[in-house]
Amino acid sequence: MNRIESILIASPSNPRLKEIVRLRDRAGRDKTGLVLIEGYRELMRAVDAAIALKECYYCPELFLGSNELALVKQAQTRGAAAFSLSATAFRKISYRDRPDGLIATAQYEKLTLSDLSPSSNPLFLIAQGIEKPGNLGAILRSADAVGIDGVLVCDGVTDVTNPNVVRASTGTLFTVPVVETSSGDAFKWLREHGVKILAATPHAKQLYSDADLAVPCAIAVGAEQFGLTEQTIQKADMAVRIPMAGTADSLNVSTAATLLLFEAARQRGFPPRNKRGQHKCQNGQ
Repeated sequence: MNRIESILIASPSNPRLKEIVRLRDRAGRDKTGLVLIEGYRELMRAVDAAIALKECYYCPELFLGSNELALVKQAQTRGAAAFSLSATAFRKISYRDRPDGLIATAQYEKLTLSDLSPSSNPLFLIAQGIEKPGNLGAILRSADAVGIDGVLVCDGVTDVTNPNVVRASTGTLFTVPVVETSSGDAFKWLREHGVKILAATPHAKQLYSDADLAVPCAIAVGAEQFGLTEQTIQKADMAVRIPMAGTADSLNVSTAATLLLFEAARQRGFPPRNKRGQHKCQNGQ
């Protein structure tokens, strides 16, 4: 491969690195419109999704594989300026305990409901009031796995560009259509497009596996502690529950969302075909 033209940064006190650290906080991201992307898989998916990359910081000393430099070169072809960092300088900007030597910044263009293009038999997920970035990221990862039409993050508590959302999603934040909106606007838009709304709640009578999830539908899951609001449950076309045999009365929201999404995918025929027309059957990737 061609040699990477980059600027060397050895000092952890470099002013440019301080700007990167500020992107860990929502105020810094809101001010700049930038998202922080750390990790090989995360950056690879951002590159594949043609996200508008701005800068790429890399440290060969911390690489875990042999393809990192090729990915940096790809990031450059997407318009990113490259910076080679010492291990000390890289650890200054990394938010991981075991960094793998790749961090990038990108302009993240947030979608609106009008940007969505439902398929002929759409499947959506409503994630209402999710508080933990790790859960939201895991939800996006499962949503990507079933080829979802979109995730509607409603009444959000956590920002979708939180670095831990990017990390937990393994970069699928860039492959899944994600819209931050209110529950009211989401319900209105879904109704206008003929999409049924199913509320997941432990108090429902009907089991999720008995519900018809092969029709155009949006599955709604709620906040970790309190679940969906009563108003959302009342407005939904149907309420479904996941059976519980133990003492716990509910699952982690990302686990519940995964079960519901894969049941919908099973009823529709699985595995789905991805954008390149190939089947995806991967475990632990």
